[in-house]
Amino acid sequence: MEISGKLEGSAIFLVILMVLFITSQITNAATTYNVGDSDGWTLGVSNWPNGKNFKAGDVLVFKYPKGVHNVVIVNKANYHNCNGSGKTLTSGNDRVTLKKGDAYFICGIAGHCDGGQKIAVTAN
Repeated sequence: MEISGKLEGSAIFLVILMVLFITSQITNAATTYNVGDSDGWTLGVSNWPNGKNFKAGDVLVFKYPKGVHNVVIVNKANYHNCNGSGKTLTSGNDRVTLKKGDAYFICGIAGHCDGGQKIAVTAN
């Protein structure tokens, strides 16, 4: 009776450990990226995504002086045409969690997108 109780307790303990381990692996899977690295979200940032492997759940952080820039989440056509029709973020410290697939971001301030303040990323 006493051995059986100890085995049940050990089994429950192992299950709890496994759940904690799996949960920690899931929560550690996402990566947070500061767009533009130390330069932040600014003109000429369009090549910043090159060589990076984004995953669904990763977070992009757009840091910029509030009122000087913004972030507009656009579709592919608006990205290529620098058309600022889309959801506009203006906090200066905007966080966007990536979904699987392509995502497009531009600065909606006149001339900034044409100056290279735009990125396209693909999350797997």
